[in-house]
Amino acid sequence: MRYILSIILIGAAIGVALFGMLGLPGRISHKPPVELYSDRAFPGMDQQPKLRPMEPFSFFSNGVSSQLPLAGTIARSQPMETASGPVYGFEDAPVNTGCVTGTTNFVETNPLLVNEQLLQRGRERFDIYCAPCHGRLGDGNGITKKLGVMPAVANLHDKRIVEMADGEIFNTITHGKGLMGAYGPLIPTPDRWAVIGYLRALQLSWLGTTNDLTAAQAAALK
Repeated sequence: MRYILSIILIGAAIGVALFGMLGLPGRISHKPPVELYSDRAFPGMDQQPKLRPMEPFSFFSNGVSSQLPLAGTIARSQPMETASGPVYGFEDAPVNTGCVTGTTNFVETNPLLVNEQLLQRGRERFDIYCAPCHGRLGDGNGITKKLGVMPAVANLHDKRIVEMADGEIFNTITHGKGLMGAYGPLIPTPDRWAVIGYLRALQLSWLGTTNDLTAAQAAALK
Protein backbone atom coordinates (compact mmCIF):
# COMPACT_ATOMS: atom_id res chain seq x y z
CA MET A 1 0.00 0.00 0.00
CA ARG A 2 2.88 2.32 0.90
CA TYR A 3 4.49 1.74 -2.53
CA ILE A 4 1.22 2.40 -4.33
CA LEU A 5 0.78 5.68 -2.45
CA SER A 6 4.34 6.69 -3.32
CA ILE A 7 3.75 5.98 -7.01
CA ILE A 8 0.58 8.04 -6.93
CA LEU A 9 2.33 10.97 -5.25
CA ILE A 10 5.25 10.83 -7.68
CA GLY A 11 2.84 10.73 -10.66
CA ALA A 12 0.90 13.69 -9.26
CA ALA A 13 4.13 15.65 -8.79
CA ILE A 14 5.16 14.97 -12.39
CA GLY A 15 1.73 16.02 -13.61
CA VAL A 16 1.86 19.28 -11.66
CA ALA A 17 5.35 19.97 -13.00
CA LEU A 18 4.27 19.38 -16.59
CA PHE A 19 1.16 21.49 -16.07
CA GLY A 20 3.32 24.29 -14.69
CA MET A 21 5.67 24.16 -17.68
CA LEU A 22 3.11 23.74 -20.46
CA GLY A 23 0.18 25.70 -19.02
CA LEU A 24 -3.48 25.49 -20.05
CA PRO A 25 -4.43 24.91 -23.72
CA GLY A 26 -5.32 28.12 -25.53
CA ARG A 27 -3.54 30.45 -23.10
CA ILE A 28 -1.13 33.05 -24.48
CA SER A 29 2.36 32.85 -23.05
CA HIS A 30 5.23 35.29 -23.46
CA LYS A 31 7.79 32.64 -22.57
CA PRO A 32 9.75 30.77 -25.26
CA PRO A 33 8.03 27.51 -26.26
CA VAL A 34 9.28 24.21 -24.88
CA GLU A 35 10.59 22.28 -27.87
CA LEU A 36 10.73 18.55 -27.16
CA TYR A 37 13.06 17.55 -29.99
CA SER A 38 16.63 17.69 -31.11
CA ASP A 39 17.59 20.34 -33.68
CA ARG A 40 19.64 17.79 -35.58
CA ALA A 41 17.60 14.61 -35.30
CA PHE A 42 14.06 16.04 -35.41
CA PRO A 43 14.15 19.72 -36.45
CA GLY A 44 10.91 21.63 -36.04
CA MET A 45 9.33 23.71 -38.80
CA ASP A 46 10.12 26.92 -36.92
CA GLN A 47 13.79 25.99 -36.81
CA GLN A 48 14.26 24.71 -40.35
CA PRO A 49 16.81 26.46 -42.60
CA LYS A 50 15.03 28.77 -45.02
CA LEU A 51 15.52 31.91 -47.06
CA ARG A 52 13.38 35.01 -46.92
CA PRO A 53 12.27 36.53 -50.26
CA MET A 54 14.92 38.72 -51.87
CA GLU A 55 17.50 38.00 -49.15
CA PRO A 56 21.18 38.04 -50.20
CA PHE A 57 22.28 34.53 -51.14
CA SER A 58 25.68 33.84 -52.63
CA PHE A 59 24.71 30.42 -54.03
CA PHE A 60 23.11 32.04 -57.11
CA SER A 61 25.08 34.15 -59.55
CA ASN A 62 22.85 37.21 -59.10
CA GLY A 63 23.27 37.03 -55.32
CA VAL A 64 19.60 36.94 -54.26
CA SER A 65 17.41 34.12 -52.92
CA SER A 66 14.36 34.79 -55.13
CA GLN A 67 14.82 33.47 -58.67
CA LEU A 68 12.75 33.81 -61.83
CA PRO A 69 11.34 30.57 -63.36
CA LEU A 70 13.62 28.81 -65.80
CA ALA A 71 12.99 29.25 -69.51
CA GLY A 72 10.25 26.87 -70.65
CA THR A 73 8.64 26.53 -67.21
CA ILE A 74 4.96 25.56 -67.52
CA ALA A 75 2.59 27.63 -65.39
CA ARG A 76 0.60 25.75 -62.76
CA SER A 77 -2.57 27.63 -63.72
CA GLN A 78 -3.96 29.49 -66.68
CA PRO A 79 -5.98 32.71 -66.50
CA MET A 80 -9.72 32.68 -67.16
CA GLU A 81 -10.93 34.85 -70.00
CA THR A 82 -13.59 37.19 -68.60
CA ALA A 83 -15.54 40.06 -70.12
CA SER A 84 -13.02 42.45 -68.53
CA GLY A 85 -9.88 40.50 -69.48
CA PRO A 86 -7.84 37.51 -68.23
CA VAL A 87 -7.95 36.75 -64.49
CA TYR A 88 -5.94 34.18 -62.50
CA GLY A 89 -7.57 31.97 -59.89
CA PHE A 90 -5.73 33.58 -56.97
CA GLU A 91 -6.89 37.13 -57.71
CA ASP A 92 -9.57 38.97 -55.70
CA ALA A 93 -11.89 39.30 -58.67
CA PRO A 94 -15.64 38.74 -59.23
CA VAL A 95 -15.01 35.63 -61.31
CA ASN A 96 -13.31 33.98 -58.30
CA THR A 97 -15.46 35.29 -55.45
CA GLY A 98 -18.82 36.20 -56.96
CA CYS A 99 -18.45 39.60 -55.29
CA VAL A 100 -17.47 43.09 -56.39
CA THR A 101 -13.71 43.40 -55.84
CA GLY A 102 -12.87 44.39 -52.28
CA THR A 103 -16.49 44.14 -51.05
CA THR A 104 -19.05 41.56 -49.95
CA ASN A 105 -21.61 42.76 -52.51
CA PHE A 106 -22.57 40.11 -55.07
CA VAL A 107 -22.06 40.91 -58.75
CA GLU A 108 -25.29 41.12 -60.71
CA THR A 109 -24.18 39.49 -63.95
CA ASN A 110 -21.95 36.67 -65.12
CA PRO A 111 -18.33 37.90 -65.53
CA LEU A 112 -17.58 35.35 -68.26
CA LEU A 113 -18.37 35.85 -71.94
CA VAL A 114 -21.76 34.19 -72.40
CA ASN A 115 -21.84 32.46 -75.77
CA GLU A 116 -23.08 29.21 -77.28
CA GLN A 117 -19.99 27.31 -76.16
CA LEU A 118 -20.40 28.45 -72.55
CA LEU A 119 -24.10 27.54 -72.51
CA GLN A 120 -23.39 24.09 -73.93
CA ARG A 121 -20.77 23.49 -71.25
CA GLY A 122 -23.18 24.78 -68.62
CA ARG A 123 -25.88 22.40 -69.78
CA GLU A 124 -23.51 19.42 -69.51
CA ARG A 125 -22.39 20.38 -65.99
CA PHE A 126 -25.96 21.20 -64.92
CA ASP A 127 -27.21 17.77 -65.99
CA ILE A 128 -24.37 16.11 -64.05
CA TYR A 129 -24.35 18.06 -60.79
CA CYS A 130 -27.66 19.93 -60.51
CA ALA A 131 -30.27 17.79 -62.25
CA PRO A 132 -30.23 14.90 -59.71
CA CYS A 133 -31.89 17.23 -57.17
CA HIS A 134 -33.30 20.17 -59.14
CA GLY A 135 -34.34 18.17 -62.21
CA ARG A 136 -33.16 18.69 -65.76
CA LEU A 137 -35.85 21.37 -66.15
CA GLY A 138 -34.77 23.10 -62.93
CA ASP A 139 -38.23 22.70 -61.43
CA GLY A 140 -37.07 20.89 -58.27
CA ASN A 141 -38.32 17.47 -59.36
CA GLY A 142 -35.08 15.54 -59.61
CA ILE A 143 -34.57 11.85 -58.91
CA THR A 144 -33.58 12.50 -55.28
CA LYS A 145 -37.00 14.04 -54.62
CA LYS A 146 -38.83 11.25 -56.40
CA LEU A 147 -37.00 8.67 -54.27
CA GLY A 148 -37.70 10.63 -51.09
CA VAL A 149 -34.02 11.29 -50.39
CA MET A 150 -34.48 15.07 -50.64
CA PRO A 151 -38.15 15.86 -49.98
CA ALA A 152 -37.67 19.63 -50.28
CA VAL A 153 -35.70 20.94 -53.27
CA ALA A 154 -35.73 24.51 -54.56
CA ASN A 155 -37.54 25.26 -57.81
CA LEU A 156 -34.99 27.30 -59.77
CA HIS A 157 -37.80 29.14 -61.56
CA ASP A 158 -39.11 30.69 -58.34
CA LYS A 159 -39.17 34.48 -58.38
CA ARG A 160 -36.66 34.61 -55.50
CA ILE A 161 -34.02 32.75 -57.50
CA VAL A 162 -34.84 34.41 -60.82
CA GLU A 163 -34.23 37.82 -59.22
CA MET A 164 -31.11 36.64 -57.36
CA ALA A 165 -27.79 38.14 -58.45
CA ASP A 166 -25.52 35.83 -60.43
CA GLY A 167 -22.83 36.30 -57.78
CA GLU A 168 -25.13 35.04 -55.04
CA ILE A 169 -25.95 31.91 -57.04
CA PHE A 170 -22.22 31.42 -57.55
CA ASN A 171 -21.71 31.73 -53.78
CA THR A 172 -24.41 29.14 -53.10
CA ILE A 173 -22.95 26.69 -55.61
CA THR A 174 -19.48 27.20 -54.16
CA HIS A 175 -20.25 27.02 -50.44
CA GLY A 176 -23.63 25.30 -50.31
CA LYS A 177 -26.74 26.40 -48.41
CA GLY A 178 -29.13 24.53 -46.15
CA LEU A 179 -29.31 20.89 -47.22
CA MET A 180 -27.29 21.61 -50.35
CA GLY A 181 -23.61 20.77 -49.98
CA ALA A 182 -20.70 22.80 -51.30
CA TYR A 183 -19.88 22.12 -54.94
CA GLY A 184 -16.84 24.38 -55.05
CA PRO A 185 -14.43 21.44 -54.59
CA LEU A 186 -16.23 19.48 -57.35
CA ILE A 187 -16.97 22.05 -60.05
CA PRO A 188 -14.14 24.28 -61.38
CA THR A 189 -14.76 28.03 -61.27
CA PRO A 190 -15.42 28.50 -65.03
CA ASP A 191 -17.90 25.60 -64.98
CA ARG A 192 -19.81 27.18 -62.07
CA TRP A 193 -20.31 30.31 -64.13
CA ALA A 194 -21.24 28.18 -67.15
CA VAL A 195 -23.93 26.48 -65.05
CA ILE A 196 -25.28 29.91 -64.05
CA GLY A 197 -25.33 31.01 -67.69
CA TYR A 198 -27.30 27.90 -68.66
CA LEU A 199 -29.64 28.37 -65.68
CA ARG A 200 -30.49 31.88 -66.87
CA ALA A 201 -31.23 30.51 -70.34
CA LEU A 202 -33.37 27.78 -68.76
CA GLN A 203 -35.29 30.36 -66.72
CA LEU A 204 -35.82 32.50 -69.80
CA SER A 205 -37.20 29.50 -71.68
CA TRP A 206 -39.85 29.14 -68.95
CA LEU A 207 -40.58 32.72 -68.00
CA GLY A 208 -39.77 34.65 -71.17
CA THR A 209 -42.46 36.31 -73.28
CA THR A 210 -42.63 37.75 -76.79
CA ASN A 211 -41.88 41.14 -75.21
CA ASP A 212 -38.32 39.90 -74.65
CA LEU A 213 -37.79 39.45 -78.41
CA THR A 214 -36.24 41.96 -80.73
CA ALA A 215 -38.36 43.24 -83.62
CA ALA A 216 -36.55 40.92 -86.07
CA GLN A 217 -37.02 37.90 -83.78
CA ALA A 218 -40.71 38.70 -83.28
CA ALA A 219 -41.23 39.00 -87.04
CA ALA A 220 -39.51 35.65 -87.63
CA LEU A 221 -41.70 34.05 -84.95
CA LYS A 222 -44.85 35.24 -86.64
